[in-house]
Amino acid sequence: MNIALKARKKKRRTQLSALTAVVMLFFFAAFLLLFLKDLSLQTLLMAVLTPLCIHLVVKLLPRLFPMDQMLLTLISFLCALGVLLQYRYSATRGMTQVFNCGVGLLSMIGCALLVRHIKNWKYLIFPIILGSCGLLALPFVFRAANANKGATAWVGVGSITMQPSELVKIAILFVLSYYLSRRKVVSAILFTGLMLAFLVLQRDLGTAAIYGGTALVMLYAATSSPLLIGSILGAGVGGVAIMYMLFKNSYFRTVQNRINNWLDPFSTYDQLGGGYQIVQALIAHANGGFWGTGLGLGNANVIPEFRTDFIFSALVNEFGMIFAVLVLCIYAFIALRGVDIALRSSSAFHSLLALGCAAILAVQTFIIIGGIMKFIPMTGVTMPFLSYGGTSLVSVMGIMGVLQGVASRNERSLREDEKLADMGEEAGV
Repeated sequence: MNIALKARKKKRRTQLSALTAVVMLFFFAAFLLLFLKDLSLQTLLMAVLTPLCIHLVVKLLPRLFPMDQMLLTLISFLCALGVLLQYRYSATRGMTQVFNCGVGLLSMIGCALLVRHIKNWKYLIFPIILGSCGLLALPFVFRAANANKGATAWVGVGSITMQPSELVKIAILFVLSYYLSRRKVVSAILFTGLMLAFLVLQRDLGTAAIYGGTALVMLYAATSSPLLIGSILGAGVGGVAIMYMLFKNSYFRTVQNRINNWLDPFSTYDQLGGGYQIVQALIAHANGGFWGTGLGLGNANVIPEFRTDFIFSALVNEFGMIFAVLVLCIYAFIALRGVDIALRSSSAFHSLLALGCAAILAVQTFIIIGGIMKFIPMTGVTMPFLSYGGTSLVSVMGIMGVLQGVASRNERSLREDEKLADMGEEAGV
């Protein structure tokens, strides 16, 4: 049994090493292509340092901190892809994204260690709830940071801005997992409703959809009640529809514009806040085709928000639809990996925590891709790992850290079971 187990582990390590090597080669070639275009020493250094950083993260980090190496490899690929896309249009922003990745990595390690080592969350949940309320209330104080933005969701000090709702994504996972694992369904629903109320008042309906979608997945996993989920979903949709009908020409004017842009972006193409971005994104997709225009040859920068909301359009434009679909498969694999980690967890709290991480990544990815592809109205959320911005990247890396922490606890439990099995075999002998 032990020999077979060791053989499987060795085969898995070999496969992971091969995957890491392919990822490193991809980014070496990509940055080398950019170097041949601009002949910049900095770009040449990026061609060497990016694969090196991936190697250090994937190989060295699991030796220092308990990490799922497969997840780490895929996360490293997406983060490096985000750096590449930002660097291709602006070396300065690309280097800033490198810094954001570094901070995000620290966030991932910190969250993983918290989940691994904290055994009792009872006394931390109420402070987390208070902190979440305080963070979501901050944008109403810093109104100057939200000038000319569709939602009141930003906090700014000088040239530095952040979006508190991104950080609360991590908090909501812990609170819901704690309440639902103890069958306190009403408390979980009330907390979710409070968070959604803040976001609706901020007109940040994209983030509200992420919170709500994640909460519904976790509620269903904890209760297995389609009636409860249907009732909550119906009440939520009905409430939003009533508020929209009452205030669509005043407080929710931005929402009205986005619905109009979704229905017919060409009719609002030349209007302020109209369908210009959607139309340009669709053109970028068409120009990219199946194989893309080629790295460094695209023109997605005509989309005003191509670095954030429409970064996926830039990806399709230069790398093509086939590559873009493969990238989406990576997101799907990470989400499925999260579900697998949840199923292997021996604790209801940690199982719900892992499931919440998978759900929040899947819901956010669906919302932004659906908006870009004109399946649903554009909501202004970021593409996980790829979009430019520190708060967004720190948030999604922290969520991946939570998932890594649950995977680490599962691995520790498995090793303990193996030791007990070995002791039993020795006793039998």
